[in-house]
Amino acid sequence: MRLVFDDEHDQLRASLRGFLEAKSPESEVRRLMATADGFDPEFWSLLAKDLELTALIVPERFGGAGAGQRELSVVFEEFGRAMTCAPLFATVALATNVLLSSQDEQAKQRYLPGICDGTTRATLAHTERDRRWGPETVQSTATERDGKWSLTGRKAWVVDGATAELVLVTARTAVGIGLFAVTAPAPGMSTEPAELIDQTRKYAHMRFDEVTAELIGGPGDSWPDIQRGLDLAAISLAAEQIGGAQRLLEMATQYAILRSQFGRAIGSFQAIKHACTDLLLEVEGAKSAVYEASWTADEDPAKLRVTASLAQAVSSQVYYQAAKTNIQIHGGIGFTWEHPAHLFYRRAKCSELYLGDPAHHRKVIAEQLGL
Repeated sequence: MRLVFDDEHDQLRASLRGFLEAKSPESEVRRLMATADGFDPEFWSLLAKDLELTALIVPERFGGAGAGQRELSVVFEEFGRAMTCAPLFATVALATNVLLSSQDEQAKQRYLPGICDGTTRATLAHTERDRRWGPETVQSTATERDGKWSLTGRKAWVVDGATAELVLVTARTAVGIGLFAVTAPAPGMSTEPAELIDQTRKYAHMRFDEVTAELIGGPGDSWPDIQRGLDLAAISLAAEQIGGAQRLLEMATQYAILRSQFGRAIGSFQAIKHACTDLLLEVEGAKSAVYEASWTADEDPAKLRVTASLAQAVSSQVYYQAAKTNIQIHGGIGFTWEHPAHLFYRRAKCSELYLGDPAHHRKVIAEQLGL
């Protein structure tokens, strides 16, 4: 069956889970989310050089491991389960996928080796103040003078934008939307922290004032390539969401078994039973959508647009519902700062809106199916 992971996937999952339980426990997540950068450089080095996660989906000719989306989904599922603080999503799911989706072999040769060995942290700056994820959001402009490009405009909610060393920026040109690379820090580029309820992932607003940039891809409209990169990123985000939802399901059921009231475990009450059962069915359904999208990305890219949006729409809602249900089952303790339930709730709410909310992705599905 095409959706069943093989032994290598299971080994990858098991090794990652053990690693993250040791290196990224809740105490470490809380420590890092209180810092300005939101990650530990030594931990990042382990991810890149020891585990080689930054090189996972990069083709071997650029120094990577040549794996696919199925392997990457396993990685992000485990990272979502641990809610690990690291710029892996920005660097790999966003920047690397957009670079790989471009038709510019020279740019890939220039930037991907640094991403693979961990010396280059990267991100994608696409959304602007309207928070949309389609091409209509792009109001920033790029102009060419004497063979050199310069960017002017603002970008909002850029994941790990303040710490990225390579920023890929979407901007309008005379012929459409182009993709541009900016090596940070750069004259004319400034960043400011963007405060959101989720403190485990750092966001930034960015401003570009005639910033020198390198055009990636040909002189024509690059939006189709950018869109493919965003679709692949949506699958990784969905995998992260189902990892978090699975962990919340486990937290809720464990507490329902251990917590007693009126002389019996609360898990024996019908309302709690139904809540846990419904959540189990929702999580398993979301997993199926994510695994199908992961397989499609590797084996049937013609269906990627639909399956990626389906995975993102379903997983966003299930993760948020799991976060709410977990808090409700825990009762008063679930609302306290000391309990991890609220950390997952905050991550779930922000992730629900990132890369497009469920309504956006349902609209994409309808358009692709001609409905």
